[in-house]
Amino acid sequence: MGLPARRPHAPAEGRARGQGGRVMAPFPKIHDLYVSRMVVMTVLLTWTVLVGLDVVNAMISEFGDVGKGNYGLLDAVTYIVYTIPRRAYTMFPTVAVIGALMALGQLAASSELTALRALGLSRRRLSLSVAAPLLVLTALMMVNGETLGPWGQRSADGMKTAAKSKDMAVAQFSGLWAREGDIFLNAQNGQEHADGKDTWLELDDVRLFEFADDGRLESIARVATAEHRKSGWLLRGVKRTYFEGNSVTQTEVMEEHWTSQLDAAALAASASNLWRPRYMSARDLRDGINYRKRNGLDASEFEEHYWGRWFYPLNVLALCLAAIPFAFGTLRSGGAGKRLFIGIVFALGFWLLQMQFVKLAGVYRFDYRIAYLMPPVVMLGVSAWLFRRRSG
Repeated sequence: MGLPARRPHAPAEGRARGQGGRVMAPFPKIHDLYVSRMVVMTVLLTWTVLVGLDVVNAMISEFGDVGKGNYGLLDAVTYIVYTIPRRAYTMFPTVAVIGALMALGQLAASSELTALRALGLSRRRLSLSVAAPLLVLTALMMVNGETLGPWGQRSADGMKTAAKSKDMAVAQFSGLWAREGDIFLNAQNGQEHADGKDTWLELDDVRLFEFADDGRLESIARVATAEHRKSGWLLRGVKRTYFEGNSVTQTEVMEEHWTSQLDAAALAASASNLWRPRYMSARDLRDGINYRKRNGLDASEFEEHYWGRWFYPLNVLALCLAAIPFAFGTLRSGGAGKRLFIGIVFALGFWLLQMQFVKLAGVYRFDYRIAYLMPPVVMLGVSAWLFRRRSG
């Protein structure tokens, strides 16, 4: 009596099928961890290289400011170090797609992807193995973009402003500070305006603290807006409180001219550093939007960057999923240069497409959410089409 015939081993996913033919394989398995580890290592290496190049380029640019005021070489290095978290956040979507393509290209070139497919792994399962670690890194970058990144950029700008000008300082929570003789200016918000060839600086929610020679506080003025024109400073909505001995008096005027030698160009540079929406957290952007809407100001720039924060993870996912199908065909041949080229083309194409949609939203005043949603939808559509084509 012979031995019973041995049943051939079923493919990896076939063994995991339960009743009804549904896949019951848990996630992750060894092959998932292997692919994920390869993706993470390649992404981290790519991240280090690209952020390093960005830091070197920024350092060269910072050397041009060394020697202005008390801004020295050590200050320039400190400034760059503070901005590294923000640079890592900004660079990550590009790093993710290039790193994923490099990792999958390496697996394809060594026929490891072919071996995994022979075990019964579907393209969807391999895509999940790639997307899972990228989602974890994306979550970390979102936390970084809301905490360490804005704090580091704000600290760097404040340190640089204070070093370059002894009469100005930028504080994270109290806004812009400047000194003009015995008067100290504090502005919570500000921006530059242009009308043809005429440009001017406008500061909002301004406080003017005037001190006597003996250090006594003489008056506090609350100013709705302060505009710096060629003729000088024009203060609008001025409410001033005078402190005289044991008495306090208050005055209120609609407009008042302020003769001051305060450097408006330096103030404008400091204001642009302090209130750059692209470097703010989502919470600060939301507060800025509410502030501008309450005061009848244009909030489009803040809305643009605010919704950009929310669509950040979708951008990363769409970029990587659209690039993954190339690993099953195009990346099997060719070296690292080809993979790098494809990754850069994908990243640049995506950002150019999104930039155009966002600019159109600003010009034609339609919802920024639509502008940010369209490019990921296009990329995910390309990914789905490429998957069907590769499967055919």
